[in-house]
Amino acid sequence: QVRLVESGGGLVQAGGSLRLSCVASGRTFSRLSMGWFRPAPGQEREFVTALSWIGGTAPYADSVKGRFAIYRDNAKNTVYLQMNSLKPEDTAVYYCAATNSVVVRTHTSEYDDWGQGTQVTVSS
Repeated sequence: QVRLVESGGGLVQAGGSLRLSCVASGRTFSRLSMGWFRPAPGQEREFVTALSWIGGTAPYADSVKGRFAIYRDNAKNTVYLQMNSLKPEDTAVYYCAATNSVVVRTHTSEYDDWGQGTQVTVSS
């Protein structure tokens, strides 16, 4: 089992930036593919982005494309979500998730472990 701890959330004005972090422990981080999700109307959690442990191109939800970026630091067992040009509709609890799949996964059921989430609030 992987333990995931998110941090970096907070209150920011529209147009601002935040960087979320997710530290993993319990398994070899360099063999984990990592994803970020957030709740959405009609869904438990919607896919935001993910990054395979072998690297490659990360897919993004259309709503965040061009504004968010995912990257990882295997030496720190950490995956990051850089969020720029934030909008009020980005307000949510952001969850990171882990899977040992080498293929990037975009659905919640395809992830094995989840963090507790970190709250992001964007004021208008």
